[in-house]
Amino acid sequence: MHLLDVGCGVGGPARYFAAKGCQVTGIDLTEEFVRVAESLTRMLKLDSRIQFRQGSALEMPFESGMFDRASMIHVGMNIENKNGLFREVARVLKPGGRFGIFDIMRHGDGAVDFPVPWAVKPKTSFLASVDDYRRALEAVGFRVDHQRDRRDFAIEFMRRAMERTAAGQAPALAVHLLMGEQAPVMLKNVMAAMVAGALTPVEIVVSLP
Repeated sequence: MHLLDVGCGVGGPARYFAAKGCQVTGIDLTEEFVRVAESLTRMLKLDSRIQFRQGSALEMPFESGMFDRASMIHVGMNIENKNGLFREVARVLKPGGRFGIFDIMRHGDGAVDFPVPWAVKPKTSFLASVDDYRRALEAVGFRVDHQRDRRDFAIEFMRRAMERTAAGQAPALAVHLLMGEQAPVMLKNVMAAMVAGALTPVEIVVSLP
């Protein structure tokens, strides 16, 4: 199975899928993330199963119908043009292909304080509701097969992570390295928004005819 990892970052999900037996291609807009992803993947001896490319998810350098599956994890909040994004994913998937999404989405009208993990200021944050996602996906031909709110899971996950950090037990290599010095306040802000009900992580799986 050939899987596309949209917004692959430093390649954690890509390596997970490769270890499960997939051939994976990851694409990310940030050149430095791509180089780090390649280095980490070589260290783990998974480079024969994964290829990383630098490029935009709105204009991917891949042939149409190239992939069996696609995934996108915590990426959509950075991309304003959801229709264009999902149209491009649909283009590179084979007929019958499936696309899994896990993004933080807007829930209600509550305030969100910045910075957050995906944006330092509101002008670079493109949150949308699950209904917005569904409309954009269906507009380009996807059928929604599965949808699940993961707010309770995410709050508990982050609570445990923050407790470990406060106790000096945070892992040496984790996502806080990518966020930089503002990581504690970023995580605190997104946690507060989830607890208040303004944001919720949602998983969606869609498929093409």
